[in-house]
Amino acid sequence: MNILLDTQAVVLWGLRDPSLPLLAQNAIADSANRVMLSAVSVWEMAIKRALGKLPLPAAALQMCGELVVQSGFSPLEITFEHVGAVEHLPPHHRDPFDRLLIAQATSDGLTIVSGDRWFDAYGIDRIWE
Repeated sequence: MNILLDTQAVVLWGLRDPSLPLLAQNAIADSANRVMLSAVSVWEMAIKRALGKLPLPAAALQMCGELVVQSGFSPLEITFEHVGAVEHLPPHHRDPFDRLLIAQATSDGLTIVSGDRWFDAYGIDRIWE
């Protein structure tokens, strides 16, 4: 299965936070799954860290780079197709970072690891609990 981590999942996994549900942890750790880490999450983490809204022990880019190497995650770039897909999403959710993650999941046929139940309104597969 190809899975995409939302920003919350990236942070919890990177910090080894036990509040990440076991189902999500198992999906991320399963070597049969290809785990994608989107540039969207790195961007969101960098912005929130700079604003003091997300206390992280390392810069967002550094932390994500380490996760790619240590956990074997695949980086997912933002493409014109992803950006264009946002325009066609129904307005169920207003968060621009989440909307772009939803567009990536939809465009690329990815299952998303997220605790955000708003994602379900878009008909994409979601793993959390």
